[in-house]
Amino acid sequence: MGRIDLHTHTLLSDGELTPTELASRAVELDHDTLAITDHVGLSNLANVTEQTVEAAEKITEHMEIEVIPGVELSYVPISLIPKLTENARDLGAKLILVHGETIVEPVPPGTNIAALKCEGVDILAHPGLLSLEEAEIAEKTGTYLELTSRDGHSLTNGRIAKLANQTEAKLVVNTDAHGPDDLITSSEAEAIALGSGVDGDILREVLEDNPNSILEGCR
Repeated sequence: MGRIDLHTHTLLSDGELTPTELASRAVELDHDTLAITDHVGLSNLANVTEQTVEAAEKITEHMEIEVIPGVELSYVPISLIPKLTENARDLGAKLILVHGETIVEPVPPGTNIAALKCEGVDILAHPGLLSLEEAEIAEKTGTYLELTSRDGHSLTNGRIAKLANQTEAKLVVNTDAHGPDDLITSSEAEAIALGSGVDGDILREVLEDNPNSILEGCR
């Protein structure tokens, strides 16, 4: 089974590669599925989502990889997360991430809670100093919490894994790839999960079952 990465960026926001090149590099690293989830907010949601949907359809049709069109709501007013999630879905986004309260960026306080309580959000990306309350909400709502390979954001992976183990919240390992060297192999994803403190008996769930469950909701 090939790797599934559900959090990547392209030139449509702040990434370095076109969607086609990113997909090509993912194929070389034995990926079955890639989600393109560029940063969107009040000014660019429609334009970026529409372009991502079009690119995903063409890449999936003509290349040896499935590309899921998604978005990452980033730095948006927390009161607008439900509405922007709805707008993205209406424009064809199949996967919704929210940029969590990572410790290396000034994300608006309250973003984690608002995202976890929003029915249409699939993944809370790099949640930072996740609280027990937030982990419990994630378990209740079925929102996936992200363990990431991205520098800086990954500093809190251990805390996120610990609280997820405690509350049985669901985890997924993504890259938040922005450049040509950011994608990882399946073995590297396994090392990140184990290094974060994921229990060995749920390793397959985190690396395979959870991503596939998300994909079932996207298709």
